[in-house]
Amino acid sequence: QPPLPCLFGGRLQAPGMIEWLQKFLQAFIPLFVAIDPIGLAAIFLGLGQNLPPERRQKVADQAIWTGGLVALGFLFLGKSIFAALGISVGDFQVAGGLILFILAAKDLISSAAEPEKLPEDFGVVPLGMPLIAGPASITTLLVLAQNEAIGVVVALVALAVNLGLVVLALHYSDWLGRKIGGTGMRAISKIVSMLLAAIAIAMIRQGIRN
Repeated sequence: QPPLPCLFGGRLQAPGMIEWLQKFLQAFIPLFVAIDPIGLAAIFLGLGQNLPPERRQKVADQAIWTGGLVALGFLFLGKSIFAALGISVGDFQVAGGLILFILAAKDLISSAAEPEKLPEDFGVVPLGMPLIAGPASITTLLVLAQNEAIGVVVALVALAVNLGLVVLALHYSDWLGRKIGGTGMRAISKIVSMLLAAIAIAMIRQGIRN
């Protein structure tokens, strides 16, 4: 069967492109579920409800860069890092879950009348880690990279697309915040803290099982 003509001047094998798209979807979908860009936007709104829009955008950029660089590091070096430190993926899940639970519990017991001032680097923790680059996404990346049917290149492309979706979700969170209003934002903050606590417990439980 002759190759199909390509619009950009070359020739493209249709079966090869279909196979590549299948590999991409096999990598993209698990990462999308693990990173959850829509859920990140809600968490970002809850944590940054008292911040001015300019600082909120800087925090979003900080979170994306942190999560992206950490994910890339683990994609290429994660297996070696775990082996050198003598830890397992389960250990990493327990540690990330404990950090997330402490942050969620701290927000739940804080007074609404006197909201606690967030640190300047809260885009690093918990947004960058362990929400964007957390146990779920890092474990997924390690599994995909070691899968001979997918490989590092496809996993890298799937990660880049998911990070692009995170950029869009955080960028338009300001618009969503204006539609919801102050009272709605405070309600979202407490609901998100409960969800974060539940996610943290799930991380710890999965880590113990592993």
